[in-house]
Amino acid sequence: MQKNIQSFLILTLSVIWSMTANADKPPIAIAVHGGAGTITSDWLTPEREKEYNAAIDQALRAGYRELQAGHSSIDAVVASIKVLENNPLFNAAKGAVFTSDGHNELDASIMDGQTLNAGAVAAIRHIANPIELARLVMDNSVHVFMIGQGAEDFALEQGMQLVPQSYFFTQRRWDALQDELKHHGIAGIDYDIEYGTVGAVALDRDGNLAAATSTGGMTGKLYGRVGDSPIIGAGTYANNRTVAVSGTGVGEFFIRTLAAQSVSTLMEYTDASVNEAVARLVHDTIPSLDKSRQIDAGLIAVDAQGNIALDFNSGTMPRGYINAHGDAHTAIYPDAD
Repeated sequence: MQKNIQSFLILTLSVIWSMTANADKPPIAIAVHGGAGTITSDWLTPEREKEYNAAIDQALRAGYRELQAGHSSIDAVVASIKVLENNPLFNAAKGAVFTSDGHNELDASIMDGQTLNAGAVAAIRHIANPIELARLVMDNSVHVFMIGQGAEDFALEQGMQLVPQSYFFTQRRWDALQDELKHHGIAGIDYDIEYGTVGAVALDRDGNLAAATSTGGMTGKLYGRVGDSPIIGAGTYANNRTVAVSGTGVGEFFIRTLAAQSVSTLMEYTDASVNEAVARLVHDTIPSLDKSRQIDAGLIAVDAQGNIALDFNSGTMPRGYINAHGDAHTAIYPDAD
């Protein structure tokens, strides 16, 4: 009897200790997106819907493992973005869209909420994982933003390997370019299309936030065009005082509104919650710039307490999160969260 009582006491104390330890452990959280826009119903079969959700989940798990292991939020967002860059379902690296002259030009950025340091690259053509190069710009250079040949020369100096343009070719994206040129011509802009930009935001055990975004841009864009994804404050922003944000949609409008940084500003100076600030940008500020047509916009964000917001005004936005409680969720269509 005495041995049973001792065993019970030991078990009880162990449970109490475990509950106390977990209660004191700082929260971790991560969210990812695969681009706001309209994935047409003829393309998004039930099988492909499963593929999108599986890819988002894989990206989430890759980043979350980094956070669970005690690694930084920077490590987490890079791990998540690489999964999506390597998947031709998304308009980033492997599945990038084509410019009007038939090339793939890639943009990416990353920001550290602890230091406000950042790295970005644009109009690069031979880097398999642009997010890795953006991080190298942040960590190993005195610059924030590098473009084109200079960025690729820097990549070689840092030991990265270049890949041929053929690495990025997918028939689906090539066919989309031909259709775009046929209906809208060179530099025509079709706002009602699937974009597929990818992004990630994370909060680590040390309370540090990070954000990252990667894209192939817009189908049929003029070569040399740069959207919001590599522009700090427009498509990517992180600040430990407030929030980490990654955006997706029509980049020109994100640049004009400094969308990602505006979420932080609203939270810091108006006491808006992360959900309120994100909703204002997505449903009010960005669409108000051109009321004659639908301006697709989507934002994901995680604040300094681990609260997550995922909002968009378009037909679809593959997305997912693992919150501070460890609950995981993925979705594609609206009103599924």
